Amino acid sequence: MAKEDVLRFEGTVIEMLPGGLFQVRLDDSEREIMVYTSGKMRKRRIRTLVGDRVTVEMSPYDLDKGRLVYRQKDENASAYRPGGPPRRRRR
Repeated sequence: MAKEDVLRFEGTVIEMLPGGLFQVRLDDSEREIMVYTSGKMRKRRIRTLVGDRVTVEMSPYDLDKGRLVYRQKDENASAYRPGGPPRRRRR
Protein backbone atom coordinates (compact mmCIF):
# COMPACT_ATOMS: atom_id res chain seq x y z
CA MET A 1 0.00 0.00 0.00
CA ALA A 2 1.44 3.37 -1.02
CA LYS A 3 1.70 6.43 1.18
CA GLU A 4 -0.86 8.29 -0.95
CA ASP A 5 -3.55 5.65 -0.39
CA VAL A 6 -6.21 7.23 1.79
CA LEU A 7 -9.81 6.38 2.56
CA ARG A 8 -12.42 9.10 1.99
CA PHE A 9 -15.65 9.20 3.96
CA GLU A 10 -18.47 11.69 4.35
CA GLY A 11 -19.98 12.66 7.66
CA THR A 12 -21.47 15.35 9.86
CA VAL A 13 -19.71 17.47 12.47
CA ILE A 14 -21.24 16.76 15.88
CA GLU A 15 -18.84 18.63 18.17
CA MET A 16 -16.20 21.36 17.93
CA LEU A 17 -13.09 20.97 20.10
CA PRO A 18 -10.25 23.43 20.73
CA GLY A 19 -7.24 23.57 18.43
CA GLY A 20 -9.00 22.89 15.14
CA LEU A 21 -10.27 19.46 16.19
CA PHE A 22 -13.75 18.13 15.47
CA GLN A 23 -15.82 15.09 16.37
CA VAL A 24 -17.41 13.71 13.18
CA ARG A 25 -20.07 11.02 12.78
CA LEU A 26 -19.48 9.02 9.60
CA ASP A 27 -22.46 8.26 7.38
CA ASP A 28 -21.75 4.69 6.35
CA SER A 29 -20.82 3.15 9.69
CA GLU A 30 -22.35 5.51 12.29
CA ARG A 31 -18.91 5.66 13.96
CA GLU A 32 -17.57 8.81 15.59
CA ILE A 33 -13.98 9.81 14.86
CA MET A 34 -11.68 12.69 15.79
CA VAL A 35 -10.51 14.85 12.86
CA TYR A 36 -8.29 17.90 12.47
CA THR A 37 -8.58 20.69 9.93
CA SER A 38 -6.31 20.32 6.90
CA GLY A 39 -3.69 22.96 6.17
CA LYS A 40 -5.43 24.40 3.11
CA MET A 41 -8.65 24.89 5.08
CA ARG A 42 -6.74 26.70 7.82
CA LYS A 43 -4.85 28.80 5.29
CA ARG A 44 -8.05 29.84 3.49
CA ARG A 45 -9.87 30.33 6.82
CA ILE A 46 -12.75 28.03 5.92
CA ARG A 47 -15.02 27.89 8.96
CA THR A 48 -16.67 24.64 10.00
CA LEU A 49 -19.59 24.55 12.43
CA VAL A 50 -21.61 21.85 14.13
CA GLY A 51 -24.03 20.27 11.67
CA ASP A 52 -21.89 20.88 8.57
CA ARG A 53 -21.47 18.06 6.06
CA VAL A 54 -17.77 17.29 5.56
CA THR A 55 -15.42 14.98 3.68
CA VAL A 56 -12.77 13.23 5.77
CA GLU A 57 -9.56 11.46 4.71
CA MET A 58 -8.22 8.63 6.87
CA SER A 59 -5.19 6.39 6.75
CA PRO A 60 -5.98 2.68 6.41
CA TYR A 61 -3.66 2.05 9.37
CA ASP A 62 -5.52 4.20 11.93
CA LEU A 63 -9.29 4.37 11.53
CA ASP A 64 -9.91 6.43 14.67
CA LYS A 65 -8.37 9.71 13.44
CA GLY A 66 -8.66 11.66 10.21
CA ARG A 67 -8.18 14.92 8.35
CA LEU A 68 -11.06 17.21 7.41
CA VAL A 69 -10.45 18.13 3.74
CA TYR A 70 -13.74 19.59 2.46
CA ARG A 71 -16.86 21.31 3.83
CA GLN A 72 -19.83 20.80 1.54
CA LYS A 73 -21.81 23.87 0.61
CA ASP A 74 -25.28 24.14 2.09
CA GLU A 75 -27.71 25.56 -0.47
CA ASN A 76 -30.45 26.03 2.14
CA ALA A 77 -28.36 28.26 4.42
CA SER A 78 -29.43 31.88 4.11
CA ALA A 79 -26.99 33.33 6.64
CA TYR A 80 -23.63 34.51 5.35
CA ARG A 81 -20.67 33.16 7.31
CA PRO A 82 -17.59 35.34 6.79
CA GLY A 83 -14.33 33.55 6.15
CA GLY A 84 -12.05 35.67 8.30
CA PRO A 85 -11.45 38.94 10.05
CA PRO A 86 -12.43 42.15 8.26
CA ARG A 87 -9.75 43.74 6.14
CA ARG A 88 -8.30 47.09 7.08
CA ARG A 89 -8.81 49.93 4.66
CA ARG A 90 -5.78 51.67 3.21
CA ARG A 91 -5.55 55.42 3.52
